[in-house]
Amino acid sequence: MHILESGEDYLEAILMLSETKDGVHAIDICEQLKITKPSVSVMLKRLREDGYITIDNDNHIHLTEKGLPIAEKVYDRHKYLTNLLISIGVSRDVAEDDACKIEHDLSDETYQKIKDAFGKR
Repeated sequence: MHILESGEDYLEAILMLSETKDGVHAIDICEQLKITKPSVSVMLKRLREDGYITIDNDNHIHLTEKGLPIAEKVYDRHKYLTNLLISIGVSRDVAEDDACKIEHDLSDETYQKIKDAFGKR
């Protein structure tokens, strides 16, 4: 199954949250993505059924071996693009928003060429 942009956003959010929390819960994702609990529940069910996440007995959400590389790819792109945009004078808030919009749509080739041209950020 090809994961959609919205699914990538959820996986990225789980990864981001897991860096600062001992256990990620659905409510954390609601707050992070500013999405309602019913919407999060539906997407988490889909991600679990497709093998991208697991949910343990304490309702902690974990990325699987299938979900982790996708989350890392999107999150790495997000961080890089945010820093790049900030370095050219874009405000942090706008850079964060714009990076989120383009991180999914860039081809691997274009992303690599941007990194080659602008270096490490």
